[in-house]
Amino acid sequence: MHLEFSVVIPAFREEGAIGDVVRGLAEVLPRTSTSFEILVIDDGSDDRTAERARAAGARVITHPYNKGYGASLKTGIRAAKGHTVVFMDADGQHRSEDLARLLSNRERYDMVVGQRKGTAGSPLWRKPGKRVLTWVVNRLAGRRIPDFNSGLRAIDRRLALRILPLMPDGFSFSTTSTIACIRGGFTVGYVPIEIQPRASGVSSVTVSDGFRTLLLIIRLVTIFAPLRVFLPVSGATLAIGLFYIVHAYSTVGEASLKGILMILAALHFFLFGILVDQVSALRRGEAISDVEEIGGADG
Repeated sequence: MHLEFSVVIPAFREEGAIGDVVRGLAEVLPRTSTSFEILVIDDGSDDRTAERARAAGARVITHPYNKGYGASLKTGIRAAKGHTVVFMDADGQHRSEDLARLLSNRERYDMVVGQRKGTAGSPLWRKPGKRVLTWVVNRLAGRRIPDFNSGLRAIDRRLALRILPLMPDGFSFSTTSTIACIRGGFTVGYVPIEIQPRASGVSSVTVSDGFRTLLLIIRLVTIFAPLRVFLPVSGATLAIGLFYIVHAYSTVGEASLKGILMILAALHFFLFGILVDQVSALRRGEAISDVEEIGGADG
């Protein structure tokens, strides 16, 4: 039986907050719909996270060991019974009232994301890195993204299943899903939300996670819009090659071997980009067929 929506909450060592989060949802969600479920993915916690989530009324799936934030969301997407899947953090930072506002916009968009104010919820030392990463994401995605890694979002389950093979097991699932939807031609909307202080625990995000996210973004854009990566590289290489050749002719009166090699490299980057673009187009076509099969199975 399909429900209207499923709230998926990945949780790792969140025994201090998870009970209140689930109870808060259980109070607010009936005002939005009578057809929903609250699904907590206990990611191998060694405390009473699963016990307290279950006691508060959630359906709980437990990983035998810690697999990661993204892996927990993947488990939740596969197990969800709702047509729409809502992702929500287990630390108490997200308000249940904001979730209802996301759901009210789901019919207009394939994915609705809770937009935080500025860099709300981030420690001071991470804010400069987030600004740099935001600039890179906007450039690669080809549009301004108000909040690319908010953990509160609602997405069509069929779409979530479609992009699932591209998703990482780590914390950058949110960023990756945003880029995948935008570059895949799906609609993404944003709804302003308020972030509350963490109810318990501390953030487990490290500096190295930011570099891994950047590599994932480049990889995704290479899949969905490879010419955005290969054309700038080809153009820059060509410009350097022409500079070497002009400089060599103006100083010694003959062509520069380095310049010729750079121009050949630029040509190779361009042709390789065209090839990758065609391969990615075929892959997107296969994904559409996969979604139609999923839809047929669900219906």
